[in-house]
Formats: sequence, structure tokens, C-alpha cells
Amino acid sequence: MAKALLGYVGGSDPRVLSEMRRLQQRVQDLESELIRMQAENDMLSAAARHDGSMLDLDVPQAEPALT
Repeated sequence: MAKALLGYVGGSDPRVLSEMRRLQQRVQDLESELIRMQAENDMLSAAARHDGSMLDLDVPQAEPALT
């Protein structure tokens, strides 16, 4: 009875299996992209810490905003 309720008749639907494989591949691709972007972010953060010239700007007073 439970098999009939779930639509399980004689095996898995090839379309569902295909979609599942496609989604698994997409997840793997996104995980790879995330790892690449994290590595790039770490590299940029390290470069920013190393090159502190942008952090040491000496501004004697705030400039007025444009109106």
C-alpha cells in the first residue's frame, strides 16, 4: 500500500534519477565555485593586510558632502 501511495511501481522513474544526477552535479559545481571564491577572498585579504598604504590615509579633516 505504501509503495502505491508514493508512486513506486516497478522501480525508479528515469526522469527523477536524471534530475537528481543533474542537481547533484550542480551542487558540486557550486561547492567548487564557493571554494574558489573563498580562496580568492583569502588572497585578496592577505594582500590588503600586506599593503597597508590604503589603510593609512592621513586626512586632516572631513570634506563636506556635495549638495
